[in-house]
Amino acid sequence: MPGPYMPATTILVTGASGFIGCHCVLDLLNHGYRVRGSVRDLGRTGALEKTLSTYGADTSQLDWVAASLTEPESWSAAVDGCDAIFHVASPVPTIQPKNPDDVIEPARQGTLNVLEAAASQGINRVVLTSSVTAILGGISEDRVYTGADWSDPSDPDMIPYAISKTVAERCAWDFCQSKGISLTTIHPAMVLGPALETDYGSSLDALVKLMRREVPLLPRFGFEIVDVRDVAGLHRLALQNPDAIGQRLIAANGFLWFREIAALLIDTYPDRRIPNREMPNWLTRLTSLFVGELGTILKDLDVAAKLNNS
Repeated sequence: MPGPYMPATTILVTGASGFIGCHCVLDLLNHGYRVRGSVRDLGRTGALEKTLSTYGADTSQLDWVAASLTEPESWSAAVDGCDAIFHVASPVPTIQPKNPDDVIEPARQGTLNVLEAAASQGINRVVLTSSVTAILGGISEDRVYTGADWSDPSDPDMIPYAISKTVAERCAWDFCQSKGISLTTIHPAMVLGPALETDYGSSLDALVKLMRREVPLLPRFGFEIVDVRDVAGLHRLALQNPDAIGQRLIAANGFLWFREIAALLIDTYPDRRIPNREMPNWLTRLTSLFVGELGTILKDLDVAAKLNNS
């Protein structure tokens, strides 16, 4: 059994400039770890370090490396000298791609590129950021879902992002089992919380659009939510706890309808004209013909996801 991976060990965080990745870097630094962050553009690292410093991080324990999911040769240097890996990086489309493989293949092959580099360097502990969409993508049953459940990539209701997370995770489990790498996967629900960087991902993008009134009416839709700081902390706790090896851990803290999220924003920002009226389902379906993003939620209208993360 690998470890223990306690403070002073070096952890590679892939996708370190992203919403979750940046919080993972901050959490690790603030708990005494050394961190190597992979980014696609090293030109952004100065601003990232400045931001991390304002949250109390000791950035002298942080170094950066340029690496891309689509460039397998970039990962040898990235993993060199690291004790374990948080593989957070994954393509997240802001709009649905015309070709699903534009999202699925980089996620699958990118994960394998990172894991192959890890295996070549003898790294045998990985915590991978998956998603609840790899558990309940294409919801069709009114029941409680757990880490034992898997989404079916062949389900016609599955969106490309959900397929990409499911396929990439399956590949990770198969590869790690064949190479003797100890793996834990983290499955965040809709991730909210403070953005440390402008690359804040699709979760916060929905709130930004709401606050800008780019969403004039609210679809009858909701999601399990989780604070990004809790997601980052769960990665670290999974690394520290040998009992987490081989587990699929759900990161979720309750279900909220879109109207409830809007109400919270209205209470917090009373000066903003935030929409609070719901859109009837027939209008949501009609609007989806012109606004492609709405098409991804049609099957989940009036459906409350049920997750058990105990």
